[in-house]
Amino acid sequence: MVTRTNTPSPTAPRGAGGASIVGKGRSSADGPGPEVMDAATLIGDSVANDSGDDLGKIEAIMLDVTSGRIAYAVLSFGGFLGMGDKLFAIPWSALTLDTDQKCFILSVDKERLEKAPGFDKDHWPAMADASWATELHSYYNTTPYWEDDLRSSRDPRTSAGSISRDPNAS
Repeated sequence: MVTRTNTPSPTAPRGAGGASIVGKGRSSADGPGPEVMDAATLIGDSVANDSGDDLGKIEAIMLDVTSGRIAYAVLSFGGFLGMGDKLFAIPWSALTLDTDQKCFILSVDKERLEKAPGFDKDHWPAMADASWATELHSYYNTTPYWEDDLRSSRDPRTSAGSISRDPNAS
């Protein structure tokens, strides 16, 4: 069980941006994180809810290749010793990285997660399907990442954050 010290507010729909970060974090002298991290270091991270209940672990991080954004984290939950785990696509913006507890927080209780749309390791959904993705974001009360206003939310620190200019504009 994880002891929660900082709880993000679940009252309003979560934004379409990235995962929130709480905790003291690390100084920039300790490496690139937590704002920029190697996705491989997040695979296997624990996920808990606001009450500290274990909800499983991150199995995969799904990238929307055309937009260059993280679309979903795939969470494994249920089962025993890795057998019979059910997989869940979790909108990236529904997660909060807790740097103190070294885990992700998902603001849902176990019963709601058990009823969430899920899949097994041999039958993944078509994650690029707009109707599937819209229903998923609605279930987790998040704004779909593709609805984000690109011009106001791009991170100017990255080349992906730059706005291309029309060569015909003056």
